[in-house]
Formats: sequence, structure tokens, C-alpha cells
Amino acid sequence: MKNLKSSSGIILFCFVLFSMFCTSNAFAQKKVAKNEIDFSTQNYQQVLFMAKENHKNIFVDAYATWCGPCKQLQRTTFRDAKAATYFNKNFVNISIDVEKGEGIALAKTWAIEGLPTLLILDENGKIIASHIGYVDGKGLVEFAKEALGK
Repeated sequence: MKNLKSSSGIILFCFVLFSMFCTSNAFAQKKVAKNEIDFSTQNYQQVLFMAKENHKNIFVDAYATWCGPCKQLQRTTFRDAKAATYFNKNFVNISIDVEKGEGIALAKTWAIEGLPTLLILDENGKIIASHIGYVDGKGLVEFAKEALGK
């Protein structure tokens, strides 16, 4: 019986250590996510509302799943720490698949002609600037600053 109690204690101790590791690992993953542009999961109308509420412009990543340069933006540019810091502070960000759901109508409204298309919109949804094609993190920040006259 004594061995059973001590082995139960060891199992409990290991479980506590494992739980602490998993929790700290989850926090570490959240910290990493801060080094990426935080794209809203809301629909476009909700993003417009958030932009008006916060008096921010909107950054749009218009993409398609088959688009190679779109995937490259997602793997590199949107994970650039300086770009992420700038865009998360200054914009409401949204990534829209132009071949699905509301993205189809929005692509027509915005007259998307090539992919990826990156848009800067004012808080009312009016296009301020657009860029077609891949750009690195530094170029993305320059594009946004130029669009905003900064």
C-alpha cells in the first residue's frame, strides 16, 4: 500500500510538471503570434465597424489559395516583426480569399486584377492605395507609410 501511495505521488508530480510545461509552451506560442500581422477573423462589415470605432485604416490582404506569391507573403512578409508591429498598431487587418464567400463580391467592388493585392482603405472602406504582387516586410511598411502620407 505504501508503494502505491508513493507511485501515485510521483505520477501526480509528473502530471503537474507536464501541465506547467504545456501552459508555458502555450504562452510561448502566443508571444510568437505577436510577431505576425494579426488578421481579424471577422467579416468585412465587422472590420469596417471596428475601424470606425477605433479610427483606424484597414489593411486588406486579397489572396487566393492557389497563389504562390500570396503564400510567400503569409510565410515571410506577414511574419516580419517590424511589419507586424507597425500594422497591428496602425490598422485593422483582414485577409480575404477573393474566390470564396464575401471575397468574390469584394474583389469585384475593389476591381482586383492580380494577386496578391494589398489594399489600404480608410475607415469608411474607400481605397487609399493598392499594391499588386509580393513585397517584403520593409517594402510593406514603406507602402503603408507612403499611402498614409507619413
